[in-house]
Amino acid sequence: MKIYHSPGSRSVRVIWLFEELGLPYELEQFKLGAPEMRSPEYLKVHPMGRVPALEDGDQTICESGAIVQYVLAKYGDGALVPEVATPEFGVYLQWLHYAEGMLMPQINILVVETIFLSVERRNQVNIDRAMKLLNRMLVAVDTHLEERDYLAGEFSAADVMTGHACSVSRNLGADVLELPNLTAYIDRVEARPALVAAREHNN
Repeated sequence: MKIYHSPGSRSVRVIWLFEELGLPYELEQFKLGAPEMRSPEYLKVHPMGRVPALEDGDQTICESGAIVQYVLAKYGDGALVPEVATPEFGVYLQWLHYAEGMLMPQINILVVETIFLSVERRNQVNIDRAMKLLNRMLVAVDTHLEERDYLAGEFSAADVMTGHACSVSRNLGADVLELPNLTAYIDRVEARPALVAAREHNN
């Protein structure tokens, strides 16, 4: 399978998943925003010219959450997903989708406003509002993690999705110092050998 990746993007989640599962992969890497990502050839892979994308034979999947679910369903052999009959399964689904549904929209605003836009083009109102919402959403994660090491029992793909978003949030300056459960959780997921290996492709 081929993973299309840009350093510093959420496509690291897909590499992390493959590393956790011990699945082989081929990597095609772009500098984020490179002109090649808007080429006619790549737009056939990802119509928005973004990453991640996954090619598996004749099948092409875009969007990190969809890729995670696809890989787990086809190749995971039950790994990183709680049993459907257990209470953890519903919890798993909630936190699997929390990353893209709640955290990443605010993260996207902060990345665009504070990294991609020049100082004179930044909108401080957008920055402040996104950071306020992000901090509120991280409090919910911290509360859920009380007496838990991971989001849905054992380490799962929910931690790949939302754990990554929490890590990015801290790097963007979110206020996590008063959130001890979340801080310990971020440290825990960042120390996983599979994520360390995945982030080697961010250089």
